[in-house]
Amino acid sequence: MPAVEHLDELHGLPVFAFPAAGDEVGELPEPGAVAWRLSVDPYEDGGAAEPYGKLWQRFLATVDPAGVRALVVGEWGEVSEEDSGEAVRLLAEANGLLTGLLAVFVGDIVDDEAAISWIAQSDLTPLLTAYPGLRELGARGGTDLALGPVRHEFLRTLAVEAGGLPADVVRAIGASDLPALEYLELWLGVDEFGGDATVADLDPLLTGERLPALRHLGLRNSAIQDGIAAALATAPVVARLASLDLSLGTLGDEGAEALLAGQPLTHLSWLDLHHHFIGEDASRRIREALEPSGVEVDLDERMRECVEGDELHRYTAVDE
Repeated sequence: MPAVEHLDELHGLPVFAFPAAGDEVGELPEPGAVAWRLSVDPYEDGGAAEPYGKLWQRFLATVDPAGVRALVVGEWGEVSEEDSGEAVRLLAEANGLLTGLLAVFVGDIVDDEAAISWIAQSDLTPLLTAYPGLRELGARGGTDLALGPVRHEFLRTLAVEAGGLPADVVRAIGASDLPALEYLELWLGVDEFGGDATVADLDPLLTGERLPALRHLGLRNSAIQDGIAAALATAPVVARLASLDLSLGTLGDEGAEALLAGQPLTHLSWLDLHHHFIGEDASRRIREALEPSGVEVDLDERMRECVEGDELHRYTAVDE
């Protein structure tokens, strides 16, 4: 199964695509019964497709915005050439209409539409300031992505999927006060595509001081996965997690040994390490250390290092 797919639900609601211009509208769901997906095909009708701004206005005129609970933003145009700024601005400016909005995902775009590293994002901070009651925020794509340090009282889920996540974004999250956040998932990616965060940049997250409610931590798809595992071995936040996800990255025996030698992980309900470079012996010892305590361990997709010149090279599951 590919790592990047279209969302089929958001905030527990099934995703429903708002009809494109010219499509028969028919009977639509109740505003709060689905997560509404808004997307334009920039290549439809020879490039003369409905602009995102018109789609947005048509949506607000068709669906009672006060009842909308979840929104999924797909393609807003040629996403490798124009960033998500307009889509984010329109959404932020509609906060007086979308009074029940609880969840937003920006960039529900798959490889057939644009590679993840091609998705031009923008500053998503206005969504958090415009919607102080928001419970979930997600985004896909790290290029031009920005986020400022904020305090948000009610956000419970924050997920950012990227082939390369800028260090500035990681540091901004670490500097944010998110007292209700329970679920944090970051795809750190590789330096070649902008993933320049270091283990030190993660330190504020690993202390957990600003994340008192955190129960799930996902530091995924990273080229520095062994270093992250070593840091987690003594990280204060781990003791209160229910689940930990280090999947999709370059985790090898060094990181596995750090996890085995570090603080106990037997309190976790599950540990996801799939897509990894851990040898059979270390994999067996991880299972033996955790599974008798009831921890569900995912060690699927043991990868092989590839040869590049005279060197062996590990690779993340998602980069370009």
